[in-house]
Amino acid sequence: METLRLILLVVHILGYAALIGGLLVQAGTPEKKVNSAMRDGVGTAFLAGLALVGVLEADGGDVNHAKVAVKFTIGLVLLVLVMANTRKERIPNGLWAGLLALSVIEVLVAVLWSPVHTFG
Repeated sequence: METLRLILLVVHILGYAALIGGLLVQAGTPEKKVNSAMRDGVGTAFLAGLALVGVLEADGGDVNHAKVAVKFTIGLVLLVLVMANTRKERIPNGLWAGLLALSVIEVLVAVLWSPVHTFG
């Protein structure tokens, strides 16, 4: 189970890397759009995250349900916004900035809300 957990964790991280990369590659362009890296990245990250929680629950691990709820909510918002705008020729710069902000917040929640980073 530990190997499966680690594989899912790496896939989850790679999904968010693709999403953020797909956003950042457009930083200098005046017209933004949902590209395939964003679409595939958010879908991969969301599904891998769900599977990761399932594996942790099945293994009897200690799951922080509050953190999972926050990450699920942000991830679902990202997924819906990206998928709803996939076929559009372009997206507003505000939406692009919001997607980038939510993606970075999702990563910050994952990293900073972790027992590894508690001091005491």
